[in-house]
Amino acid sequence: MTASAAGCSALLPPDWKQGVAGAPLPEGETVGDWISFADAQTGRLDIANDRTKATISIVERCEARDAEAVKRATRRRFLGIF
Repeated sequence: MTASAAGCSALLPPDWKQGVAGAPLPEGETVGDWISFADAQTGRLDIANDRTKATISIVERCEARDAEAVKRATRRRFLGIF
């Protein structure tokens, strides 16, 4: 019996490969413009960090699912011989 790889990475959204773009730099030169930029940039960082956590969780659950499937599919031996 063989078990084929289920491809856990296929469960991740394809657009996540592009990463999370940074916020555009402000066009103005006021403190308010830069505060707005910093807030937007922090929001983008939050999105990127959430994707990292989600990716790790998805792959861990996928690997656990696959390990359980292999465990259930493994034929038990009768009297330790067959």
